[in-house]
Order: sequence, then structure tokens, then C-alpha cells
Amino acid sequence: MNKRLAIDGGKPAKTTPNLPMFPGGIEIGEEEKKAVDEVIEHKYLFRYYGPGEFPSRVKLFEEEFAKKMGVKHVLAVNSCTSALISSLVAVGVGPGDEVIVPGYTFFASCAAIVAAKAIPVIAEIDESFTLDPDDLERKITRRTKAVMPVHMRGVPCQMDRIMKIAKKHNLKVVEDVAQACGGTFKGKYLGAFGDCNAFSLQYHKIITAGEGGTVATDDDLLYDRAQMYHDVAACWRPGGPEKRFTSARYRGELFPGVNFRMAELIGAVARVQLRRLDGLIKRMRKNKERIKDAISDIEEIKFRRLNDPEGDTAIALFFSLPTVELTKKFAKALKTEGISANSVYDKGIPDWHIYSYWGMIINKWTATPEGCPYTCPYYKGPEIKYSPDMLPKTSDLLSKSIQIDIPPQLTKEDCCMIAEGVHKVSEAYL
Repeated sequence: MNKRLAIDGGKPAKTTPNLPMFPGGIEIGEEEKKAVDEVIEHKYLFRYYGPGEFPSRVKLFEEEFAKKMGVKHVLAVNSCTSALISSLVAVGVGPGDEVIVPGYTFFASCAAIVAAKAIPVIAEIDESFTLDPDDLERKITRRTKAVMPVHMRGVPCQMDRIMKIAKKHNLKVVEDVAQACGGTFKGKYLGAFGDCNAFSLQYHKIITAGEGGTVATDDDLLYDRAQMYHDVAACWRPGGPEKRFTSARYRGELFPGVNFRMAELIGAVARVQLRRLDGLIKRMRKNKERIKDAISDIEEIKFRRLNDPEGDTAIALFFSLPTVELTKKFAKALKTEGISANSVYDKGIPDWHIYSYWGMIINKWTATPEGCPYTCPYYKGPEIKYSPDMLPKTSDLLSKSIQIDIPPQLTKEDCCMIAEGVHKVSEAYL
């Protein structure tokens, strides 16, 4: 091995191009094209009706996704943010409520809570980089209506503890599975634990249709309410057009909603991508195993804790170092070695996955000047206060950690070179 660091003029450890982290997106090909062409050929672009008989691709995708994830109902929507909002509304979150969400997740998780007219309560993460169950329980008040565990960067939360806490305090659970489709916890698919749960098909995600998302639930009532909210025209209702806005079957079934419907072209691509899911995860797990095994002898690095190693989707490898400064230095050296790596939390690089950069939440900015939901008269608690340093454990964990993306398209040679680069930098700095 050439031990002279590339940052000091040596030869980079990795000489092959870095691949973008679009696991399913890079696989887009003839099958997706054929699926889209079929929809266009039949001119069936809207899921509820078209010029002739043709099975709705969105409906087929919902059925196939539900079977895959082991849930009773799946509702296809136009984004994961829409899925989160629909799920929150379905479980009854609204004015005066608090929803607990971790401080390490994409901003949309928090924004969805505000869109549902509730107040986000931001909690710490633990060494798994997912919601800390201890801090979750500390932050529960009589106003807490729901908790939103996020399976961040493909790793499952401690769903057994979270579900136990939720049951104890009579809370609804809305899983955010945006980054962990196909992951499991103790043999059960993520997104099958909570009351109403959200998946993403956005282009960065494991499988993709460019945009799109799903709501997953086993509850008939919540499924109806999510459908009502996602489709203001109520095309889904049984009985035809004459029944759309009348004859509610139960209190709470009918109410004004929005248009979050999924288009048929998206559904067609999503069906093909769903068939790719197992293969993508299998390849990422193999690549991660190769790299992790090869660098496991480096005593000074500490791998991210996995609540269920077998359920990890393996989209990224995380490890921690002793200090913040060393982490920055290490990440910079890895990049120079040709490795797509970065420190998870660098105060000089804004990242909407980290709570301290959620300026719109921290400053409680709203679309209109009255300031709801923070000033909502239905909210009976003390003033909610946020700050960029309110979660010291989360900030400390993230600032000392490095992440390396694990595309499924990596070759064995790529993995060996990544491991070589980590060893090379470790020998110089640790």
C-alpha cells in the first residue's frame, strides 16, 4: 500500500469514479420504459378512470406494496411529505397537539407536523442515530398526541421500546420510513409497526419513481381517513359519484382534504422498482459487509450501533472518531483519497437533516403573521422554545461521525479500495 496520503501528494487509494447514491435510480431501464409506454399507449393517466378498460397501475402498486410489507392497506400519494401529513391527519393530530420527532431527520418530517397544525417537539437521538427512547419518554406531556420515529439512513429504530412507550402513554405512532424501505426490525418490515406510516419514492431513495410516496396501515378507519385527506374529490369512496360528499358511514369519515394523488405514470415506474428492492438491498448489504469487515481491526473507530443488524438496509456506513477536529480532518483526507465520505455534522456546511439548521422551525416562521400552530388558542402548554444547541447529545454524536454511502453498484474492487483508503488515513491520523 502507498502510505503517503493523497492530501500530502501521494496516490489516491480509490482510483475508480464515485457513484451517485441513487440506488434504484441508476437501475432505471427498459422495464420502466415499457411500463410507462403501456400507460401512454392506453391513455390511462388518471387512476380512477380513462378512455378505456385498463387496470390502474397505481392500484396495482398499492396492492403489491401492501403484500410486500405485510400490511393490510397501502395508499399511494405524490410524496413522502404528503404521506406523513396524511398519516398525521388520519390518526387525529391537529391544533393543540404535540408530536415528538428526532433531531436527526430530513426537515420534511418536522414540516409535516406543522402542516398538520401541530407543534413539533424535537428529541435526542442515541448511538444508533435514531430516536432515543429515553428522551422520547422524557419529552411526553399531556399534550403529546403522537411520536414519529425515523429509520434514519436505513437503520431501524428501537421499535419494541418505542411501541411500548407509545402504548403506555396512549400515543399514536407514525413511522417515517423514507430512507429505509425494505428494512426490518426483528423480522418485521419497517412501516408495519406504527398506526399509520410513510414511505418515499423520491429519487435519492432506495427505490424511486422520481417522486411519490405511500401510506401504510392495518387500520380500516385510518386508511379511510388518509384516503379522504389525500383526495379532496373523494373519488375513492364506494357508491359512485353521487356518494362522494354525502352519506358518511361514520363520524369523522368525511371532511375537506387536499389533492395528494399519485399519477399513473409514477405508479407504473414504482411497480417495476418494487421488484428491484430485494436485489438492491442484498447488494448494498454485501458491499457494506465487505468494507466493514475490512476495517473492523481499526480500534480507534467506533461503528454506529445497529438495533437490528439483519434489518439494516445498508445504504451507508457510519463510524465515529474521538474528537470533532479529528473527524473533520479524517473526512477531508478520505475525500482526497477518492472516497465519497463526509463528516455527518459540520457546522460550516448547512444540512437540512440536522435540527440546528431548521431555521424555519427554530424561528417559528409561518406562512401568515398570526403564528399558528405555535400561537394556536387550542394549545394549552407553555411557550415552545427551540435553539440550535438544544440537543447536545445529538450534536456531539453527529459531529464526531463520518458517513460513507454504499451504492449497490459498487464492485468488489471499489469496496477494497474504500477499505484501503480508510486504513491509510487511520495509520496516518490515529
